[in-house]
Amino acid sequence: MIGKTTEVLLKEERVFEPPKDLVENSNIKKWMDKHGIKSVNELYEKAKDREWFWGTLAEEELDWFEKWDKVFAGEPPYFKWFTGAKTNIVHNALDRHMETEKENKLCYIWVGEPGDVRKLTYKDMHERVNQLANGLKSLGIGKGDSVGIYLPMIPELPIAMLACAKIGASHSVVFSGFSPKALRDRLNHAGAKALITCDGYYRKGKLINLKSGADDALEDSPSVNHSIVVDRTGGEIDTEIEHGRDIWMHELMHGQSKKCETEIMDSEDLLFLMYTSGTTGRPKGVRHTHGGYQVGISQTLRFVFDIKDNDRYWCMADIGWITGHSYIVYGPMILGTTSIMYEGAPTPEIQWKIIERYSITIFYTSPTAIRLFMKYGEQYPEKYDLSSLRLLGSVGEPINPEAWIWYYKHIGEGRCPIMDTWWQTETGNFIITPLPILPLKPGSATKPFPSIETDVMDDEGNPVRSKGGHLVIKTPWPSMLRGLHKEPDRYVKTYWSKFEGIYLTGDEARIDDDGYFWIQGREDDVLNVAGHRLSNSEIESALVSHKAVAEAAVVGKPDQIKGEVIDAFVILREGVKPSPELKKELKEHVSKEISPIARPSIITFIKDLPKTR
Repeated sequence: MIGKTTEVLLKEERVFEPPKDLVENSNIKKWMDKHGIKSVNELYEKAKDREWFWGTLAEEELDWFEKWDKVFAGEPPYFKWFTGAKTNIVHNALDRHMETEKENKLCYIWVGEPGDVRKLTYKDMHERVNQLANGLKSLGIGKGDSVGIYLPMIPELPIAMLACAKIGASHSVVFSGFSPKALRDRLNHAGAKALITCDGYYRKGKLINLKSGADDALEDSPSVNHSIVVDRTGGEIDTEIEHGRDIWMHELMHGQSKKCETEIMDSEDLLFLMYTSGTTGRPKGVRHTHGGYQVGISQTLRFVFDIKDNDRYWCMADIGWITGHSYIVYGPMILGTTSIMYEGAPTPEIQWKIIERYSITIFYTSPTAIRLFMKYGEQYPEKYDLSSLRLLGSVGEPINPEAWIWYYKHIGEGRCPIMDTWWQTETGNFIITPLPILPLKPGSATKPFPSIETDVMDDEGNPVRSKGGHLVIKTPWPSMLRGLHKEPDRYVKTYWSKFEGIYLTGDEARIDDDGYFWIQGREDDVLNVAGHRLSNSEIESALVSHKAVAEAAVVGKPDQIKGEVIDAFVILREGVKPSPELKKELKEHVSKEISPIARPSIITFIKDLPKTR
């Protein structure tokens, strides 16, 4: 239950104003000037006319084979965007860049973990996508079919996605770290006719055999007729090819035409399925479509990260997650951006080396990674020239204020605003996010993107302020999910049954006196200590704000008296030695930062925390 108990909250009063030159030259400011919008408040007010706001952006910034009848239509829980329009996201991501100045511009700079590098222009990508699309058609795959993709962070992953979309087939990318069982479940649920995978890949100095896992999954995936295999390792893995089912991708593409007609799709035709659950539990197949999705992701990226033609942008996410779909593949390519892709895991130095070597201007990563960088220590980024950076980003979970400050100070050198974005697989694009023209508060995702109305409610559906509640979205947005694949009842029950006509995110948040949103985590990630609701993330933030702490995780431990007591797991910074005195000091620190109620009962010093990418 929310709103029934006393709230205890971490207070954050630091405010960082955006650099004036960034504000004046920002994409959002130029767009406001173009449309006679004189202030941020006026922008938010005018954007409440969603038909005007999104219709204008769609018309100004994207191509359409046929224009829409209506910008959006429908009632909760089902909305349609750009109804009647004919389009294909690949036309906007690739085709329209041909015979323009972007044709020979770098699309991807790819760095393999062993150090191999590939550079692909938009023309290179166009030709490879067309060849693979023609290869897929030769296998009998076409409009309305589903293709599973089980690939690591290599260029063939975006190539495979766009080749499917080009011919009207939907894709379902499965994170390469998932088990064969997780892959099998998703292939079967999607009814995939083919799987695109690879022999293996490099991760943390190891060569991982991916094909063997794919083969295990295909033993019980009756809908899959073809397995297309990328040769990533050049024969370092002894790969078994099953005659009649398996084919090397380079052999499938060999001799295929570098031209392929792009399938004309309805705006509401399925682009991809993205499964939200982890390696256990019944996965939910979130449906995203061509029309609204391409508008939402491209324009949020353009305005939030202020993408310019000369930027070099690096999102460290894996394409196996929605962040990679929206903001490594489709969004940047629609904008004609040069993106960095890296195959491996973060190390004390590799990310800083890549930023220096390729003059990265925009860097987008997760709080987990930032806390890992903190643990390694600032002496590593200080060895490299990071002066090319102009904007930073954070995604995936609430960021601790002290991690935000460390990121701002040691990576952004005190001059790069941090775009702390909140959104979901289901939302498709940023929902609550800074704009480069807004003041920032460390740990706050700031405000909803223009035109999107979000709120925090108690169990009865009443708006609440300055205390935790259910985070909800009250208005439709273009990149919103179009339901769950094959499960309409589950879709309604999960997202639309709590409050009539309002989308329930499943996250808990609070709104401060300035209207800034503070994401507290999933609703099942809240502690109840003696009747006081405590956010795990805020206690973790308090611990991380201590100079000795690099990372912290907090869980509730059942207690007969208090209901729950707080059990904290702490990773110390390099060179700090654990001691009983330090435990006591940390407990007192949390008491001071939040409240004696939030004081951990147990602190355990550990060397590592379990993480997923």
